[in-house]
Amino acid sequence: MHSETDFKQLVEVVGDAIVVCDAGGAITLWNRAAERMFGFAESEALGKSLDLIIPERQRQRHWDGYHKTMQTGQTRYGHDVLRVPALHKEGHALSIAFTVAILYSAEQTLTAIVAIIRDETTRFSEERNLRKRLAELEARVV
Repeated sequence: MHSETDFKQLVEVVGDAIVVCDAGGAITLWNRAAERMFGFAESEALGKSLDLIIPERQRQRHWDGYHKTMQTGQTRYGHDVLRVPALHKEGHALSIAFTVAILYSAEQTLTAIVAIIRDETTRFSEERNLRKRLAELEARVV
């Protein structure tokens, strides 16, 4: 059996960002990996909206999906990875991939959503460059 301390330590030492938000979308947990990835200290993120890291053009779509998940208790991103743009504190774009899980109270009331997030900015850029190079090579062959 694991103690609560073990789980707190796990959240802090994993390489992926772990972000938990309450029913209204306010951040209630922000681990060290989230600090490294997004540039915001825990004290800057806790209690704030996820708009902190969501590009403006993505916000409506995000919140529509977030509220639907909170109402229905269902998400397809528990197993399927969602890849989306995100924002760093300094304003530059990130490419992130994440899965989500729904958290419930002892009374089985939906209370929060947790996201496990990985920064794929470098991989996304490399893939884009490879696709561009492939297109250039294919254009030469034709």
